Amino acid sequence: MKVAVLKGGRSLERSVSLRSGARVEDALGRLGHEVLALEAGGELAKLLSAERPDVAFVAMHGMGGEDGTAQELLEILGIPFTGPGVAACVRCIDKVLTKHELRAAGIPTPDWFAFNETAFRELGAADALESLEERLGFPLVIKPSRGGSALGVKFAESRADVPGALVSAFSYDERVLLERFVSGRELAVSVLGGDALPVVEAIPRPGHSYDFEARYEIGRTSFVCPAQLGESETVAVTDAALAAYETLGCAGFSRVDLILGEDGPQVLEVNAIPGLTDTSLLPQAAEAAGMSFEQLVERILELAVDSLQSSRSEDAGRLTRGAH
Repeated sequence: MKVAVLKGGRSLERSVSLRSGARVEDALGRLGHEVLALEAGGELAKLLSAERPDVAFVAMHGMGGEDGTAQELLEILGIPFTGPGVAACVRCIDKVLTKHELRAAGIPTPDWFAFNETAFRELGAADALESLEERLGFPLVIKPSRGGSALGVKFAESRADVPGALVSAFSYDERVLLERFVSGRELAVSVLGGDALPVVEAIPRPGHSYDFEARYEIGRTSFVCPAQLGESETVAVTDAALAAYETLGCAGFSRVDLILGEDGPQVLEVNAIPGLTDTSLLPQAAEAAGMSFEQLVERILELAVDSLQSSRSEDAGRLTRGAH
């Protein structure tokens, strides 16, 4: 197949996207596919229209690629693509929207409040912080609503830490999420074609949090896969992840991040297009399931093609029913 690999873009996660894309391109080449490497930019639509790839492998992270923007373009051009569709991407990129969807579905997620810049500038939201802090308690996790890779995420141990954490979060997005801190084990469940892969546990070095550097610098974090969990814990974590995946309408592949605390698993967020670098969690989970990276990439492509064929069959069925 002729596969266009979409990577780069202008988001703050560009560097991670380039690494993911390069690794996918190498794997596709080894699998015998014709690879069309495309950096997202002003000529992308023109290049896709001219080249007409059989499928697009979306390896773009963050805004522009993980928020449904690239997917909308591909839909317009009639090019099948890997990963979730537009609606699921829109839900997943916005952590506040994600949490509302999870809570409505009865899926455990830490308590939270959210503010946008307008609330602070024009509605005096700063005067409500004391009440908010009393309801959520300390420490607090303060993060931008949209984005990934733990960019802009800060921990506020006390009230004195909140203003600086808010400034940091607002530098990444116009809306911020203030979330109750849940102590526990940091876990990730990758879902491939509706099936959960082995659970990964991220264990940062003592005294460090699982931030951007810890995610992508080799040696900053230890990963255990499969995570050393009891049978009931594994079932609870996997069930919560699959429920989140389905609730948000994901398809193809995604990754669900959770905390396993004293009260069981709680879902933090869902990554519509998880990283595929040499330190990323989805490839580690696939390897633990007995899949090489090439097999993982091939399976992701198969899911994209199968989804297109299924959609065409449904369209044909509707047309046939309409004719009668």
